[in-house]
Amino acid sequence: MARFYWSTLDSDARLKRPMNRRRAARRVSHSQRRGAPSGGEWRQRNQEQWRGHGKEQVREVEVKEDERCQLQEKETVPRGTCQTMCPARELRDREVQNRLHRFEMLAGTERDKRPRGDPLRAVKEYSRPAAGKDSTNPSDLRTPAVLLKTVCYLIDDIAASSHLHPWTEVYSFVFDRLRGVKQDMIIQRVSGLNCVAILERTVRFLIYASYRLCGEPLRLYDPRINDTHLQENLSWLLDCYATGPGPHPNQEEFQALGLLYNLGSSCATQHIMELPERLRSSPAIALALSINRAFLERNPVRLLRLAKRLNFLQSCALHRHLMACRRDLLLIYSHGHSSRNCRFPLDGLAQLLSLDTSFTAGLCQLYGLEVNQDNQVVFSKAAFTEPEQAKLHCKLYHNIVAEKQRDLTVGNIIHGCT
Repeated sequence: MARFYWSTLDSDARLKRPMNRRRAARRVSHSQRRGAPSGGEWRQRNQEQWRGHGKEQVREVEVKEDERCQLQEKETVPRGTCQTMCPARELRDREVQNRLHRFEMLAGTERDKRPRGDPLRAVKEYSRPAAGKDSTNPSDLRTPAVLLKTVCYLIDDIAASSHLHPWTEVYSFVFDRLRGVKQDMIIQRVSGLNCVAILERTVRFLIYASYRLCGEPLRLYDPRINDTHLQENLSWLLDCYATGPGPHPNQEEFQALGLLYNLGSSCATQHIMELPERLRSSPAIALALSINRAFLERNPVRLLRLAKRLNFLQSCALHRHLMACRRDLLLIYSHGHSSRNCRFPLDGLAQLLSLDTSFTAGLCQLYGLEVNQDNQVVFSKAAFTEPEQAKLHCKLYHNIVAEKQRDLTVGNIIHGCT
């Protein structure tokens, strides 16, 4: 009842209110009469203005922070002061510990109990990072100019020397010292033209070594280790081309070498396709793309035909794919010419494989294919067998590469003077 009473009272009061009461006139400011925005619009615009002002302040803070970080990096990155190929402290330590290589010993002291090091021939060796070891001492770090000088010495006086034997020992020495050069470059964050010049010579040396030392025992040459360092240096070099200031006159050469060495790689192919049209249409890269396409299409005949147009170093980069290519050709022909009455001339097959007749006959026999007395190959898909890897000596089938070296010296090859 109480609730009803209060509700009735409220309804009566509402009925007594006048129905035609006018509302008070709304006050309009002078600025609004002139077409100014309403309160909500003004508030929204004001918030956007302050929001934009805040973004500008954030950008300014970010720019200042980046500049401060770059300045700190410049201050913290060590800069080498060593002007010799081997720091004096390391040379003394290695003399005491009898760790000098015979290529670094002073002439006339080789047979001494503790040979002395020649300051003009000793080169800083690679040392693994270790806990508590300070590798950022400026006196132990060589300047970029000295690093380039060191690489040129390793090429001209060691790798290209006709008096230092065997070449497996030459390779081991140069390989280790080039790792030391790379270590100094990484610590100092070396960039620019000196960095590019060092990496170009390093990549050429490793590509040439992969061809020259192919088939050597693992204790003397490990192709996997060589490949790992080659890929790292090549990747660094291509990054320098993409980000560093030019000009880079050898970029076309190394872009093509990278694709030929990594034939069939989707990453290498994509990298080439993302290059500017000017580079992609250059003769070296266009030829490398054609060879890569033939490899992906499993067209060994076209691949070997195009390979004849490569220069010596490009052939060195391609050579590790040649055995697989020749194997594919024999497999395809074993299926396509598998007939009792079909005979294929050995000379014609030798031309397709880019091999001598004797090596062609030996290769056919390794894969179970018959070569009759009339120098004809009897292809049979049933007779084709995969040989043991130990019997495939890649070095025996290098003539497509070796015939292109001619009078080129090791120094000319690595320096790019072809």
